[in-house]
Amino acid sequence: MSNITQEQPSAFDLLKSRLVGEPHTWLVTGVAGFIGSNLLEVLLKLNQRVVGLDNFATGYQHNLDEVQSSVSPTQWANFRFIQGDIRSLDDCQRACVEVDYVLHQAALGSVPRSMADPITSNSVNITGFLNMLVAARDAKVTSFTYAASSSTYGDHPALPKVEDTIGKPLSPYAVTKYANELYADVFARCYGFNAIGLRYFNVFGKRQSPNGAYAAVIPKWTASLLKREVVRINGDGKTSRDFCYIENAIQANLLAATTDNLEAKNQIYNVAVGGRATLNELFALLRDELVEHGVKPDAQPMYQDFRAGDVRHSQADISKAARLLGYQPSHTLAEGIPGAVAWYSSHAELLGV
Repeated sequence: MSNITQEQPSAFDLLKSRLVGEPHTWLVTGVAGFIGSNLLEVLLKLNQRVVGLDNFATGYQHNLDEVQSSVSPTQWANFRFIQGDIRSLDDCQRACVEVDYVLHQAALGSVPRSMADPITSNSVNITGFLNMLVAARDAKVTSFTYAASSSTYGDHPALPKVEDTIGKPLSPYAVTKYANELYADVFARCYGFNAIGLRYFNVFGKRQSPNGAYAAVIPKWTASLLKREVVRINGDGKTSRDFCYIENAIQANLLAATTDNLEAKNQIYNVAVGGRATLNELFALLRDELVEHGVKPDAQPMYQDFRAGDVRHSQADISKAARLLGYQPSHTLAEGIPGAVAWYSSHAELLGV
């Protein structure tokens, strides 16, 4: 799974070539967030029209500003922003007007956040999701692609994780993401609605916030290393994850949204690399990458208690996405780390360095 040039163009390469000459209108919810802003940037560079919806609960204006600086004025003119909340059906309906494809990324993420405040997680992730389904159905969009989660696998111990075998949820967040899948399936059965869920596995990359109590591990640790702070590891460091670079998630979204394969529609797909790295291995990768940024290579982490609601190991089987969507991850963890670290190193003002 590397970014070495293939002899034959990939399904994603072919799709991008086609989209450049075929502008469509896309709705990206959570557009000011990490994944949403990256989707926005790629779509605009492909000369697509984009409507963005965000309430800035976990998204940032500076993400949109950065996208604007990375595209041409003509491409930026194809973007229309709506400040609104998916908990408002009116906002969802307004955003879906004349939209071809919906990429629904808006959600209140984080297992610990859901443990601390399950009511708000439920309101955003379930009520908000249902609002978007209804609005998209009524607007007769071509397809609805949504961010599902690997947390849905819950306590099922088998590795790698296969889409049709899940366990019991281990957190309120996992419950909300599983409910999304059930609602999408019911809408397909009852209304002939075309929805595809993407179970993300630990997506990382530029614009993922390192700040706040619920920051993801890679931005949080990178910021700590850049600030010469101690990195704290939950547990013994042997917990493992299938870390997925943002470029892989973008590819999966666009392939899923535009697929003409009838068998591929109304399905759930793992979005990952198909590998696994422990937290100790991740720390070593980040530390080594940051050596050139002045961080001492002998920096050592501090271990603390395991975190409630976390699964011990996670690894995806990505053969279904490969077979039905033509998904081919372009970056492994080691290939994605340099790009992520370079972004954080060049945005010291966001880290408080």
